Amino acid sequence: MFKNRTVFITGASRGIGKAIGIRLAKEGANIVVVAKSIEEDPKLGGTIFSAAEEMEKTGGKALPIQCDIRDEAQIQSAVERAAAHFGGIDILINNASAISLTPVESTEAKRYDLMQDINVRGTFMVSKACIPYLKKGNNSHILTLSPPVNLDIKWFTNHAAYTISKYGMTMVTMGLSAELKKYNIAANTLWPQTTIATAAVKNLLGGDALIKMSRTTEIIADAAFYILSKSSTECSGNNFIDEDILKNEGINNFDKYAISPTDKLYKDLFI
Repeated sequence: MFKNRTVFITGASRGIGKAIGIRLAKEGANIVVVAKSIEEDPKLGGTIFSAAEEMEKTGGKALPIQCDIRDEAQIQSAVERAAAHFGGIDILINNASAISLTPVESTEAKRYDLMQDINVRGTFMVSKACIPYLKKGNNSHILTLSPPVNLDIKWFTNHAAYTISKYGMTMVTMGLSAELKKYNIAANTLWPQTTIATAAVKNLLGGDALIKMSRTTEIIADAAFYILSKSSTECSGNNFIDEDILKNEGINNFDKYAISPTDKLYKDLFI
């Protein structure tokens, strides 16, 4: 199903983006590893090159491309290079995201702008650049890592800037689902039920204590696999939660995804 299909993944040097790339590479997909990291940061780990190497070891093909998705010219260059290398683009994963869980008073303009530029504008501009290739793709999908829009006031309290940016990603994707329906291009979002053990969770949210209450990136990768396996003409305009996707596939035991099966799981934001 994924053999020789090309998947363009932003923020793919580590974490969820890399996990999705590895999962699809196992199925024979061509993975375009898009991120800024070309030198390893000890706190974050991983580069586009190390991620691409891991993906190729599973049997797929990978093309590492350094790209800052805040820069329209870099986006266009990356998309054109990917399409030329693999002969097109069939799937786009909008994964790259910046986070700062700060209240309005202590959110600096540069931090607010970073989240808007990467999360909302980045999702918008990368999608825009990929659309001409997705129109020619095989069972074309756009999948964005963002939450259902939940207007409960608690999700705006203490981190309004981040919430606005993540909901913006979702709204862009929902708009695309309607715009691109006539081209048989699906657009959906995916969000985890629990926190996921990533560098961002460890460094910015709760350290090792929260990591122990989280699940591995593999649960998101498996959920993405099932979404992207569906027909683009029948599966679009949805805000998916990872657990729901897996349950729909007959998977009800999630213990294998837990970092520590004996620790209570911590619900993710917006759930």
